[in-house]
Amino acid sequence: MAGGWGAKAQLAGMLLALLGWVSSCVTTFVPLWKNLNLDLNELEVWNMGLWQVCITQEEGVVECQAHGSFLALPPELRISRLLMCLSNGLGLLGCLLATLGLEGWRTCEHKPGRKQQLLLAGGVVLDMAGITTLVPVSWVAYNTVLDFWDETVPDIVPRWEFGEATFLGWFAGAFLAAGGLLLACSTRSMRTATPLGPAGHQAPAARALARGHHLHPKNADLVI
Repeated sequence: MAGGWGAKAQLAGMLLALLGWVSSCVTTFVPLWKNLNLDLNELEVWNMGLWQVCITQEEGVVECQAHGSFLALPPELRISRLLMCLSNGLGLLGCLLATLGLEGWRTCEHKPGRKQQLLLAGGVVLDMAGITTLVPVSWVAYNTVLDFWDETVPDIVPRWEFGEATFLGWFAGAFLAAGGLLLACSTRSMRTATPLGPAGHQAPAARALARGHHLHPKNADLVI
């Protein structure tokens, strides 16, 4: 029963981890972290990401321009760029480690302890990837809220708002953290499912004595 729960937890954890990793990669590179609608020209929508700024016009034409200098970016965008790249690397490493530790995988199948260590390490790394995704997304969202409600800025000045990548990043971080937690917890079921010792392999004479059979006197010295 414990082994069946562990296999289901591992499958669910891997699906969540893969979905979170892909979503995190998409969040890193799409220019949809912030949106800006100009009141003077409603036909244009500005979108900002970690790497570039894009302008979408009514005709469907999209023009993108990369950020001029890394040092010229605001602190939250500079650190978010580094953390999101770190999150993508950790997510990939966690998925690889967890895959090697799955019960259905042939790697280290004769060393259950090693498989547990790989699975636990993969779960911990995935949790770290989830944290490194949630921190930059939440930081950028927090600064967006502060700038939007800044009373020192005149009302006629357009304000940046949340972009689609902000919500996608929150889901990505939650999926990575949940997947890593499930994978780490599934190692407990692997321990309970591991046989404690060769108790089921008894000598024929011992099984005969357990059933109440008597050995012939001629073979008593052989048994001893």
